[in-house]
Amino acid sequence: MIKPWPCIRSQSERSYRVFSIRTDTAISPRTGIEHDFYVIQSKDWINIIPLTDDHQVVMIRQYRHGSRQVTLEIPGGLLDPGDTPKKAAARELLEETGYQAKKWTKIGVINPNPAIFNNRCHTFLAQDIKKISAATPDQTEDIEVVLIPLVDIPELIRKGEIDHAIVISAFYWYSLKVQEGLPRP
Repeated sequence: MIKPWPCIRSQSERSYRVFSIRTDTAISPRTGIEHDFYVIQSKDWINIIPLTDDHQVVMIRQYRHGSRQVTLEIPGGLLDPGDTPKKAAARELLEETGYQAKKWTKIGVINPNPAIFNNRCHTFLAQDIKKISAATPDQTEDIEVVLIPLVDIPELIRKGEIDHAIVISAFYWYSLKVQEGLPRP
């Protein structure tokens, strides 16, 4: 039976704007040998599937430095201090797209990568949405807002045009909720 590894030492290393690095020294319960593990500490994330009344998903295109590519994604971001996941979702939707939602449904929570990350990603469905302003991305974002028919999403994932793992997991959560009886928009 797999057992937790007792952590005997934990040391914070460098801190960056959106994450920090921590080194944990833990003992293998099987061998008794100490090992160092590196953990990326980050605030929880949120992402949002914003659906219009005519079955369009409000999505964004933006350049991502990790992949050095422009990606097709749903809005999302980090929780700020004092935020609830829903509050962060509402803020990010408005900042990145200019849309506001009247109806919010939390549809899932994932651990993005438990091997190295300590955070969670909360996924929301935003409905009864209206465009109320222009997008106001921060200084490090260049965002193009696009409307994509909901029925096109599975094919965009199949073709690799949507390849962001957290975005794909959000649409998986959405499909599960539809199977459970969540009314389609």
